[in-house]
Amino acid sequence: MGVDVLVGGATDSELHSIARLFEGWDRVFSRFDPGSELNRVNRDPAPVLIVSKLFASGVRTALAAAAATRGLVDPTLGSALTAAGYDRDFSLLDDRDERPPGPTAPGRWRALSLHGRLLSRPPGLELDLNGVVKAMAVDASLDLIRGDGLVAAGGDVAARGGAVVGVPGGGSLSLRSGGIATSGSTKRRWRRRGAWQHHLIDPRTGRPAESRWGEVTVVASTCLAADVAAKAAFLLAHDGPGWLDEHGLPGRFVAPDGAVENRAWCEAARESGARAA
Repeated sequence: MGVDVLVGGATDSELHSIARLFEGWDRVFSRFDPGSELNRVNRDPAPVLIVSKLFASGVRTALAAAAATRGLVDPTLGSALTAAGYDRDFSLLDDRDERPPGPTAPGRWRALSLHGRLLSRPPGLELDLNGVVKAMAVDASLDLIRGDGLVAAGGDVAARGGAVVGVPGGGSLSLRSGGIATSGSTKRRWRRRGAWQHHLIDPRTGRPAESRWGEVTVVASTCLAADVAAKAAFLLAHDGPGWLDEHGLPGRFVAPDGAVENRAWCEAARESGARAA
């Protein structure tokens, strides 16, 4: 998944189980391992495939995220990421790449169909499930810890029993239980023929999204819920804060000219301060 994983509160046995979980999920969902199940599925010309239970779970979760965000978080953007130049592990991307971006590839999540472990999709449709998989792995890893604990992967966090978490733009918050996730374009970005690209693809255009926000941080009941909402709010640009308010989710939005919080974030902060007093 190309991230460091931090675990707190786990026994040695639980830590070992979490390490195996991330290693196993990476072998299934990696875009950069030619032998991963994801790449085998994307290469297979058959219109219907039997996939593993774990892969089916990832597809099912991704389709639910697409439905909940009206297609903003789309699992069919594999070709669009490759077209933008994200065709190898992020650490290997070269800012001197003079190739132009490839053809646009808008999202087509409604073309996917999953029945149990039977996956059907049209020829040439390339999946990328990493819009949900990392957060799923964080939540699943926390479930492997019996007592209070914390799991963080690439800045996305799930915690039980309380944790202090830093947020982009400065400051920190106290997360009693649940998840916090940040999505943005300031870290995973690169140049292609001199133009900046990043990994958050707008499924409506098939190109890296244009958003007024550099980073969007969301707090929710799980890391998965926070991560999906953060991606959607980033893609919605000016409408992001209001969309999160409609869903009752606190969000912090960092732009070049400063940071703003939505109404739900401010209300949660006031409630927390009242309880502390």
